[in-house]
Amino acid sequence: MNEASETRHLDTADVSRLLKLLPHRYPFLLVDRIIEMDGDNSAIGIKNVTINEPFFQGHFPDFPVMPGVLLIEGMAQTAGALCVASLGDDYEPQLVYFMSIDRAKFRRPVTPGDTVHYHVQKMRNRGRVWRFRAEARVDGQSVAEGEISAMIVEPDKAPT
Repeated sequence: MNEASETRHLDTADVSRLLKLLPHRYPFLLVDRIIEMDGDNSAIGIKNVTINEPFFQGHFPDFPVMPGVLLIEGMAQTAGALCVASLGDDYEPQLVYFMSIDRAKFRRPVTPGDTVHYHVQKMRNRGRVWRFRAEARVDGQSVAEGEISAMIVEPDKAPT
């Protein structure tokens, strides 16, 4: 096999593309950009956590900690962006419903100044249902992990 056939094209998504891939908006868009997408197999999204995040007002005023459920949501948003991006431009916009989280673990607190890297790896997909292994990392260390299931739904067919 030659070098050209071994080269993979890794995609990215800045915030303007994320806004096309995901329906989330401030203050609930928890991914700043995606620095790597490998087809429909994996993605790495990032979130720069600042003291200005609205959730720090109450969680906790004297010791600000990013809520664990928001780490899971950030992993789910990264997975959702990967799902929609893998369908190509003809399928945007789509909704990706978060179906389940299994084996969730929280390893250490995320605080202002941290940069969270959301790593998602496709385990499988069948039709419109996808399953991912997900991990949030800060400075290369795991802060949260779990297995996420999601389903792609066309907006006009979404239940109301």
